[in-house]
Amino acid sequence: MNPLDGINEKEEVILMGILNVTPDSFSDGGKFLDRDRAKKRALEMSENGADIIDIGGESTRPGAEKVELEEELGRTIPVIEAVRGETDIPISIDTYKSEVASEALDAGGDIINDISALRFDSDLGRLAAERDVPLILMHMQGEPRTMQENPTYEDPVEDIIEFLEGRIKRAVDLGVSREQVVIDPGIGFGKKYEDNYEILRRLEEFRALDLPLLLGTSRKSFLGETLDLPAEERLEGTIASNVVGVLKGANILRVHDVREVHRAVQVAVRCR
Repeated sequence: MNPLDGINEKEEVILMGILNVTPDSFSDGGKFLDRDRAKKRALEMSENGADIIDIGGESTRPGAEKVELEEELGRTIPVIEAVRGETDIPISIDTYKSEVASEALDAGGDIINDISALRFDSDLGRLAAERDVPLILMHMQGEPRTMQENPTYEDPVEDIIEFLEGRIKRAVDLGVSREQVVIDPGIGFGKKYEDNYEILRRLEEFRALDLPLLLGTSRKSFLGETLDLPAEERLEGTIASNVVGVLKGANILRVHDVREVHRAVQVAVRCR
């Protein structure tokens, strides 16, 4: 089954539950390093309305340092195996390393979520093509360690669309079926405060790419800056930004607070 088959531009919105098995993610770092706790969290998100579980073993918060391959494998693969042993919910591996993605797919994963859009490892595209799995391509200026130093755009939306057009072409050139590609404008990744709101205001412009659109605003710093609140208190801002996303055409919402966003989305989709 293709996890993207359920997307309907007018009615369906897919929720991707975030499961960070890292010690240093900006919001929930350290909470789910234990395999059993991570499995329990995945099952809880599934019960609360998640359609996909997105598992990542390397923090991509601003300023984050890279994690060695073996460390990332050790964090993610046992959790994927444990979750797959309990449920058939689609699992996404959040990585830019082809070696991690390959082992994740072998362990029961279904989707590759690449924050670098194949800029860091082209073999990730070849792997997605060989396995015929969905591939998420996200926009980011630079890399996590440096992306917030001085992100600059002539026009953030137009620049990001142009970037994504190029990365989609690269994926297709590597053999990925266009029908398997998902795009993500990369809220918070190499974006200034106002850039994030400009993307949200003009999110419908990304529909011109005619591909499923993923939105990831959950608990991010631009919400904290607006509300003057820490990550764990940004639920209302997360809900508001995701409702805006739904009304402007987002197909997939990547969130920490699955139950609450799921409830809000059930109302928002009826207004599309």
